[in-house]
Amino acid sequence: MIKIAIDGPSASGKSTIAKAVAAMKGYVHIDTGAMYRAVALCAYRSGKDWNNESAVLSVMENIDIDIAHTSKGQRIFLADEDITEAVRTAEIGIGASAVAAFDGVREKLVELQRQLATSRNVVMDGRDIGTVVLPDAPVKIFLTASLETRARRRCNELEALGLEYDFDEIVKQIEKRDFDDSNRAVAPLKCADDAVVVDTSHMNAYEVIEEIMRIIKEKLNV
Repeated sequence: MIKIAIDGPSASGKSTIAKAVAAMKGYVHIDTGAMYRAVALCAYRSGKDWNNESAVLSVMENIDIDIAHTSKGQRIFLADEDITEAVRTAEIGIGASAVAAFDGVREKLVELQRQLATSRNVVMDGRDIGTVVLPDAPVKIFLTASLETRARRRCNELEALGLEYDFDEIVKQIEKRDFDDSNRAVAPLKCADDAVVVDTSHMNAYEVIEEIMRIIKEKLNV
């Protein structure tokens, strides 16, 4: 099975690009960040403190997370509920970063992510795919962009979902997410030694996809 790992900080365009590349290659796209957001949402709804590991693990005992491809594209489900939009808020993003720092949470989700990659060709995006989840992936890409560019992308995403936002607050939230993700003790955000870095600050989606496809062709010789 072919494995393509795409990592990068919050709002760097990982999911958008991974989804497009997967569609072009006919591979399955796995958005691991959405899985951590699902855990955060579940904890939030259960009234649990997502900064408390034992509290978060308690809600994971019977958690049922699934990623499915529907007529609306890839959707993430919590049991039978489509939570694709619900997990995209900035607040749940902060919660996702918090729960992702816990060994127990990562252990369970990483196991699921690896299982998904054993039976199909995948394009998997997240923050530790090339370093932890799929260290043997033949194609590893690290997407990045300036803080302002990423904040504007996040605002555009929220606006598209009909959600309110404050640009300055989004900047602060992304800065905090960057710090938390890069400094956590477990699987911190970092670029794999053999990853190709792509700065998308001055690139549109089409240009980024074109560059990623070029890298894949070069790495896989296909």
